[in-house]
Amino acid sequence: MGAQRRGGYYFSFQPGGESVIAGGFWGPNPGDLKLIRDEFAFDDKPIRRVLALPDIQAFFGGLSGETLKTVPRGYEPGHPAADLVRHKQFILQRKFTDKQVLAKDFIEVAVTTMRAFRPFFDYMSHALYVPG
Repeated sequence: MGAQRRGGYYFSFQPGGESVIAGGFWGPNPGDLKLIRDEFAFDDKPIRRVLALPDIQAFFGGLSGETLKTVPRGYEPGHPAADLVRHKQFILQRKFTDKQVLAKDFIEVAVTTMRAFRPFFDYMSHALYVPG
C-alpha cells in the first residue's frame, strides 16, 4: 500500500486532553504534493469553494496542517494560491471536549463529521488523478 497511500481519516480520544476527528493528507509523497500544489496554482477557486462549504466551515473552520514559511520553489510568492501551495499537509480537523465525546448523540455527531469530509476528499481525489 505504501506508495499508493493517499488521504485518510484519523481520530484520537483522550480524556482530559484533546479529542479530535480529522482527515486529509498528512505526508503526501513528493509526486502527490506537486500534483496538489499544481492543481491549486492552476485554479484555486474549486478548492476554495470546497473549503467554504457550510459544513466544512462549521465543523473544521478550514484547512490546517504544516506549512512552509515561504512559497516553495517553482511558485510565485504573489500568486493568488500562495497560501495554499505553502501547505505541506492538507488536513481538516474537528476538536471535541470530554463533555461532547461523552454525550449520548456523539456517535451521530462523529458520523456527521466524517461525512462532511466527503467534498474535500472528492476534490483531492480529482487533484491527484493522473490519467494513465
